[in-house]
Amino acid sequence: MSDEATPIGQDEVEKLLAQARDPGAAKPPSPAAAPTPDSGAPLAQSEIEALFQSSGAPAAAAPPKPKPPAAATASAAAKSAETQLNKAQQALASVDAPAAELPPGMKPFEFRSLSGRAPNTDSATLELLRDVQLDLKIELGRTHMQLDEVLQLKTGAVVTLDKLAGDPVDIYVNGRLIARGEVLVMNDNFCVRVAELFAGESAMTT
Repeated sequence: MSDEATPIGQDEVEKLLAQARDPGAAKPPSPAAAPTPDSGAPLAQSEIEALFQSSGAPAAAAPPKPKPPAAATASAAAKSAETQLNKAQQALASVDAPAAELPPGMKPFEFRSLSGRAPNTDSATLELLRDVQLDLKIELGRTHMQLDEVLQLKTGAVVTLDKLAGDPVDIYVNGRLIARGEVLVMNDNFCVRVAELFAGESAMTT
């Protein structure tokens, strides 16, 4: 550092003092005009203080926002719950409210009261089954044949059954054996005269 001191003019001192009193009144001197420590000229204590005051302290960090008190948070939660409750009550009121006017020719559906009937005291008889259709089959006899034997059948072929002439035939109703009888001829028609009945567990299915 040089021992020679460069004096500061009166105008510069007044500008520094005015800027210290009102920082927005005058612009700070340009770096070229203001002496710096690198220029080699010593600064007086008052000038150093004036420079610090004119430059101003660095902006302080913004203080953190205060957290809302617990009472305010509870109040906001209560208001939200009250809003939800009001919406629910409005929805329920809209269900019970009368329906809007329907277009002409339409009317709301009405549910009729359902009432049970008294149990039927009539006893079940065969009268209830008089109109039921049943499949009746008369079986003269049975036999077992191979496929090649069936393919060899021709007009006039004779198939031997497992029953002899005069043996009773089986009478099936819906595939269930209920009776046996004998074959007769009446008015040029075949008929069967029932000779034996099977009822209950004695009846067999095919």
